[in-house]
Amino acid sequence: MSVIKTRATNTRLIWQLEQSSLEAVDPSSLSKGLHPLMARLFSSRAVTRYEDLNPDLKYLLPPESLLGMARAAALLLDAIHQGKKMCIVADYDCDGASACALAIRGLRMLGAQHLSYLVPDRVVDGYGLNPEIARRVALTGAQVLITVDNGIASVEGVQTAKELGLQVLITDHHLPAQTLPSAHAIVNPNQPQCTFESKNLSGVGVMFYVLLGLRALMRETGYFDDARRRAQNLPPHTPRTQPKLDTLLPLVALGSVADVVVLDANNRRLVEQGLRRIRTLNMPIGIKCLFEVCGKDPQAATAQDLGYFIGPRINAAGRLADMTIGIECLLSETFEAAYPLASELNKINLERRSVEAAMLEGAWEVAEQKSLLQHNKNHAFCLFDESFHEGVVGIVASRIKDHYHMPTFVFAPSQTSTTGGTVRVLKGSGRSVAGFHLRDALDLISKQHPGLLVKFGGHAMAAGCTIEEGSLGEFETSLSEVARSWLGSAQGSLEVWTDGELERQYFNLETAQMLQSQVWGQGFPAPLFVGSCEILRQRIVGEKHLSLRVLIHNQECDAIWFNHTDSLARHVQLVYKLEIDTWSGSQKLKLHIEAFV
Repeated sequence: MSVIKTRATNTRLIWQLEQSSLEAVDPSSLSKGLHPLMARLFSSRAVTRYEDLNPDLKYLLPPESLLGMARAAALLLDAIHQGKKMCIVADYDCDGASACALAIRGLRMLGAQHLSYLVPDRVVDGYGLNPEIARRVALTGAQVLITVDNGIASVEGVQTAKELGLQVLITDHHLPAQTLPSAHAIVNPNQPQCTFESKNLSGVGVMFYVLLGLRALMRETGYFDDARRRAQNLPPHTPRTQPKLDTLLPLVALGSVADVVVLDANNRRLVEQGLRRIRTLNMPIGIKCLFEVCGKDPQAATAQDLGYFIGPRINAAGRLADMTIGIECLLSETFEAAYPLASELNKINLERRSVEAAMLEGAWEVAEQKSLLQHNKNHAFCLFDESFHEGVVGIVASRIKDHYHMPTFVFAPSQTSTTGGTVRVLKGSGRSVAGFHLRDALDLISKQHPGLLVKFGGHAMAAGCTIEEGSLGEFETSLSEVARSWLGSAQGSLEVWTDGELERQYFNLETAQMLQSQVWGQGFPAPLFVGSCEILRQRIVGEKHLSLRVLIHNQECDAIWFNHTDSLARHVQLVYKLEIDTWSGSQKLKLHIEAFV
């Protein structure tokens, strides 16, 4: 691969094309039958074995290699056998909603009879299993509390749940704090001493693995053997045959892509298998209805469809409304039940866009003022305004980060509950840049400045935190200091990795179709090519996008550069994705411009 570096200044970008130091594996070592271009692309993404490209489920990492799996499976098997009431505590994003729906569907398939779920309110409760949520679960009469996509940092919440007589199973994928909760079982590939090779499982991916582990234990103990069933006098509600859990993979694909987890070989396999079932219409009716309200064809579904169309509509419910709408849509069994919910999610997403657009306009003003005042001396952005909505701070932080190429936090006013009542706080969501682990940065700040962070958590590229109202300045200074220390001269710069030039013989519709059929995403990016072009025509469309007609490889084709309005010189090198334009009803090549040299 090649790398293009940009240095952001107050007024311009300075471009420099360099050769990557990455030593690509010889493409021929992957497979003689692999298309030469694909072999080149895969080898530059550090794929060294053909098995890593094989989507067959037999290549999935084994469930038993997850620490805590045996205890989790035993706990769930006992709960099913005894007919205990189980309550799922979910996160309020798409990964959490997908994990909740998967847990309920899967546990029902495995014989669970008494299942309910609870989703914390983003504004009132905040993230995760806190003591109040534990008390609410106990009031439902539940005997077993299962977290999905949260819980690894819920030390107090787990302790309260146990004091109330609940058994607690934590399934999560977030990075743990120094102290783990004292749950009866924890399954998280990122907990200490866990040897599971893929640390990048989504929350829904972890829950899917727990179901695999539970089914394996049921198989070992004779639940699917008639003679052993009679000998053990197993309850009649338990399944007599092994349920096909692969029917849940569309939910795994949806949550994994929407949560932007790194698509390592194991995650790519899960996503690909989920997409295959979506394309054959073997998916929950709720997902099918979401495709319909988006105007997308599920039979041609891609990972991009899940990330840019389906996922945001479910996420919108957790940002502005009630995530139970999203979960109920994914749990619906009929079109009549699912379609109104999908339509409601679509409506909420339109509202989310409106709120985001208004908030982004204000955020740009705050960011520009900060940039002018600080003269690029700051190494991280922290933005706040009384009008900001905490449901969309993460989206806005991402946009600001993309423009200034610096770690960015956006805060909104909120409240948190204490023993003395409610207290006003600031809740922030952050987005990071390559080389800056945001959750680790927050952990360091919490150690250097005890008490500054009320709570925090997240991943390398996205994290959240709560601070007291008067602590914004101290937090911004602390974050900027860590960014200056860790990023050094790389602060404020953007690296765009490319796959070099696309060979002339591959510049065609067949190549675009081949690329579109692959699973691309975080950590396994869609190919970006560099090519010399002549700009034949260019104009602004939609007030903020540059539409072009270009000549490349002696072929004329259309191109689009979203959120870019500056005109280009007649002869340039464009950095682009090769895509398929179906707007006119026929398929033709189109370039999606990312940068220029």
